[in-house]
Amino acid sequence: MFMSDEISLKFKRFAVQECKGSSPLYEFLSSKIAEDTLMLDLAGKAREGQPVPNLFLGAVHYLLLKGYNHPLAGFYPSLTDQPLPAEEAYPVFVDFCRTYPDELIELLKSKIVQTNEVRRCSYLYPIFSRISLMTRKPLALIEIGTSAGLQLFVDKYSYSYGSDEIFGNFDSEVQLRSELRGDQTLLNPLPHFDVATRIGVDLNINDVRNTEDYLWLKALIWPEHAERRELFEKAASYVSNQTLSLIEGDGVEVLRSLVSEVPEEQVICVFHTHVANQMPVQTKEKLLGQIKEIGKRRAIFHIYNNIYDVKLHLDYYLDGNESLNTIGETDGHGRWFKLNF
Repeated sequence: MFMSDEISLKFKRFAVQECKGSSPLYEFLSSKIAEDTLMLDLAGKAREGQPVPNLFLGAVHYLLLKGYNHPLAGFYPSLTDQPLPAEEAYPVFVDFCRTYPDELIELLKSKIVQTNEVRRCSYLYPIFSRISLMTRKPLALIEIGTSAGLQLFVDKYSYSYGSDEIFGNFDSEVQLRSELRGDQTLLNPLPHFDVATRIGVDLNINDVRNTEDYLWLKALIWPEHAERRELFEKAASYVSNQTLSLIEGDGVEVLRSLVSEVPEEQVICVFHTHVANQMPVQTKEKLLGQIKEIGKRRAIFHIYNNIYDVKLHLDYYLDGNESLNTIGETDGHGRWFKLNF
């Protein structure tokens, strides 16, 4: 299979499996790009290992948000209150790409897909609450693939799960709503928990106080997703005024050294959401091996998806005993989740 055929298949799958029912503009554009050799060649300039459709469409969105003047902006709900019909967008999209190929190629080669979906904290919050109940210790959060670190402040946001009851920080401007499917008793009790350490590691750290980084993260949010955009803006505003340890590097490679710096009175929680799908198989195996090795010496919890499958997993080691658990299913953007632990 030629590279363009592989990329074409990625755009077809992206249109049907991810965009359908969520982003009419991206669904239509992706289905058209999948049949257009010129656009596939351009998209093929993306960095190896990146989800090409997300990166390519994000690069176009970034230039539009940055103020590049072109009629294509009229089709984006993120840029106009009355967007033109998505099914009329493709010729204009192609013209935009032909007008700014150099700028797009530079972005495709230098940027990576790093969605800061803060609403994923909606299912992390009950998990961390459960860990706090189990251990009665303050938590040390270590996030691999942290990007801008928005999820490291999971304890500082407020949450509602289909009722008037509010959990977390009642006064937070970041108010996250999500649907809990299945066992509602998971919400009782759901105590607040103490976070003593927050560390984020990423191959490419994004600083929300930096205009370019902020705009790139915003560009990765799909045009129709106004609520996601609003939540990102509020969370970024909060995080920009906080003290946070963000380390640029390979989270798997530096994990041992990071853990060694965490005081014994804190319980280690290593987590990552929708990141492991970009890890090579050997990196995934190395990460799991390191967690197990650390677990022989001290308590450690590991929350993740996309290593074995898309489901949510909670593995932990307490008193040297191993417990490996598949604990639920989640929507990619955190709009709903189902837990069973």
